[in-house]
Amino acid sequence: MELGALGLDAWLEGPVSELAALDLSAARVTAVDRGRYLVRNGADEVPAELTGKLLHLAESSADLPCVGDWVGVRYRDGGTQASIHTVLPRRSFLRRKTAGRDIEVQMIAANIDAAFIVMSCYFDFNLPRLERYLVMARDGHIEPVVLLTKTDLISPEALEQLIGQVRRVGVDARIVCVSNVTGAGVEQVRELMTPGKTYCLLGSSGVGKTTLINRLLGDGSLATREVSHTGEGRHTTTRRHLIVLAQGALLIDMPGMRELGLLGAGEGIEDSFADIAALAGQCRFPDCTHGSEPGCAVRAAVERDEISEAHLRNYLKLRKESEFHDLSLTERRNKDRAFGRFMHTYKKQKGEPDRD
Repeated sequence: MELGALGLDAWLEGPVSELAALDLSAARVTAVDRGRYLVRNGADEVPAELTGKLLHLAESSADLPCVGDWVGVRYRDGGTQASIHTVLPRRSFLRRKTAGRDIEVQMIAANIDAAFIVMSCYFDFNLPRLERYLVMARDGHIEPVVLLTKTDLISPEALEQLIGQVRRVGVDARIVCVSNVTGAGVEQVRELMTPGKTYCLLGSSGVGKTTLINRLLGDGSLATREVSHTGEGRHTTTRRHLIVLAQGALLIDMPGMRELGLLGAGEGIEDSFADIAALAGQCRFPDCTHGSEPGCAVRAAVERDEISEAHLRNYLKLRKESEFHDLSLTERRNKDRAFGRFMHTYKKQKGEPDRD
């Protein structure tokens, strides 16, 4: 298999050509699991580990490889093992705030052409969560496609109502309706996938991601589990993994994500809420918060029922969340730098060698 079939395109020709001078080869990260990696070149998929230098130079976990990254590797043990020396520039990415209280960026996957955002029409349908996924995709310069699954569990009229709800919150992405039971819509998904391009599935556990992949693979090789009686999904996929489909497209399967904290997603928010962003430009005050200010074009649109109150409320919530996390991260890093300067000065005054 040529590297182009693994998604390597002209955008990375320069960085890849520079690897030869370092006696490195280009490979793509196909799986990450608890600090362990699998990488693939044109022929084989082999286990890989990070070099100490790469770990030392990384300022945060976001600088370390994630699924879909192109990396510079050196093979050993007859090509059965590899060491990852460098991460090549990312053309696109999925990221979020790390789970829990820590304010840090976590890279989820990289170099993706389109993200299939999967939502069940039955238990899982949730517009605010859909908007959050759309922000994540557009923040990383990834084209979003909405997949509404389990359409066999509702009536055609109810399905049309759900599609109308999605459109009324300003979502202009393509929508494909899928039933993993009848197979309806699966061929449409397959037709959207171009050989050599990379796609991913985003969505909660239990919405049908693994079953859809099995239909695309055609061999049912990925394990699935039944959804609980409450409609809540059960985890099937336990690690992120890049799969090469028979028709040549590449697909990243990943576990359902319960936490989708936004960090540094201002551009993605404005792109995903383009209807509100356009109206905001007509507000009387440039720093309008779209609350009680006079001359607020966004509020006027809500009163005219052109956009919903819930849509605006989610926009304000996501923007506030992203700005808060951005500020927290900046403050933490400034404190880290200040402490580093203090230690450097302290060691210099004490006559100790500075090992930083």
